[in-house]
Amino acid sequence: MNFVNRHLPDQNDTACVSLEPSASRHKWPLRYDRIEHVALCADIATILLASVLSTLLYRVQNGQTEGDHGNAFGLALVSAACVASVLKAQGLYRPIELFVLKNQVRAVCVTWVALVLLIWAAYGFAIRPGASQEAGPAFAILGLALLVAERWGVRSLLIRGLSARKFASTNIVLISDQPLSKDAGLPEALAMHGYCVKGRFSLPPSGFGPAGRKRLTSRVIDYIRNAPLDQVVVEASPERWPELRALVADLRVLPFPIMFVPVGTTSELLRHPTRSLGSAVCVELQRGPLTSLECATKRIIDVVGAGLALAISAPLLVLAAVAIKLDSPGPVFFRQQRCGFNGRTFLIRKFRTMHVLEDGNVIAQATPLDRRVTRVGKWLRRTSFDELPQLLNVLEGSMSLVGPRPHALAHDGQFDKLMRNYAFRRRVRPGLTGWAQVHGCRGATPTAPMIEARVQYDLWYIDNWSLRLDLAILLRTPMEVLRGRNAY
Repeated sequence: MNFVNRHLPDQNDTACVSLEPSASRHKWPLRYDRIEHVALCADIATILLASVLSTLLYRVQNGQTEGDHGNAFGLALVSAACVASVLKAQGLYRPIELFVLKNQVRAVCVTWVALVLLIWAAYGFAIRPGASQEAGPAFAILGLALLVAERWGVRSLLIRGLSARKFASTNIVLISDQPLSKDAGLPEALAMHGYCVKGRFSLPPSGFGPAGRKRLTSRVIDYIRNAPLDQVVVEASPERWPELRALVADLRVLPFPIMFVPVGTTSELLRHPTRSLGSAVCVELQRGPLTSLECATKRIIDVVGAGLALAISAPLLVLAAVAIKLDSPGPVFFRQQRCGFNGRTFLIRKFRTMHVLEDGNVIAQATPLDRRVTRVGKWLRRTSFDELPQLLNVLEGSMSLVGPRPHALAHDGQFDKLMRNYAFRRRVRPGLTGWAQVHGCRGATPTAPMIEARVQYDLWYIDNWSLRLDLAILLRTPMEVLRGRNAY
């Protein structure tokens, strides 16, 4: 059985030669796999610097030429340790996370406010009264500003280091089962991160026996023991793991880390995060739209917000109910079956705006000149005031203040046939208002493009949910109601 062993000499190794000669001559003394440690130390140093600067500013402002800096520095050290520990536990020092500046700034702000201010307040009020009034406020403001600026600087340096290939070289040997014409992308990607492929050994097709494996590992070991290397990288399909496990076992005599790069269709599973399921390890194929903490926070906001809205608008709700009763015969409220979270049906409450109470397999959507609409109903629908009784649905938990608008069951069946991912809207509670509504997607949806646009807005909201986004939607909703777009 043939085994291909192609060693790429240093002077001809295309994975080692930079496209920019100047970049290869002036590399940084920092390896890519050390960025996480450097970023963590930079946070600690930044917080300690903020403590020193804030203390000096306080001394200068109050005309003090000398003083004890020990307490402030000790508190800053505790603060730095707490902040670094929390961010490290969240995985925010990984290089791939450091690129996402928005997430970094949000995490730093939340952690800083929650931990640092709490530590200084506890010290100032419980241990040393009045101490928090000294350099504490300046430290809080200056520390947060410096941390945000540091995150921007780290991201800029990462981008520059990758684009110019500035990171110090990490010499590796690549053992791959991919044809040479297909694996060119991996050495190129490795070179951007400072990994220099000093030698390449090709795995044969599946089924090589113990004798063949021994010959291959012998060649690899002989080469590695005579070359300055840092790591061994194995690139292969996970489906070949039984063979690879024996290969890796033979390579354990080498004092180097062995990394595995999966390829092929099975490797898609390894791109998902893993979780512990008892004593078993499971792969999370789909994450829930909201975590347990986010669900609890959103529910608290719903209950408080709906309760306040009902209390404030109670007189107007009574006037609307009286007007409906005087204008036309029938009940004040209209109840209809809607599809909610996880496909569960619930009774939605609205003020009655029509002479009919439709809730069947066929329901005609309202139009601007619809004769079924009452005189009072026209005003209620134009201002969306007929939707306010749904605050009761919010209180009982079948709806939320913000989320995809629920449709009648008859319309759900139609839309589900038009759009393959329409049912994805049911991953969260339906809302009184939503991202689609503040973009003008209100009222009837007589055409397929209109329902498609609404669904796309809803799915974007689900994938990008945040408390700030909910607040923005709630603030924009009154403006959209005043504009009166597509009120029917």
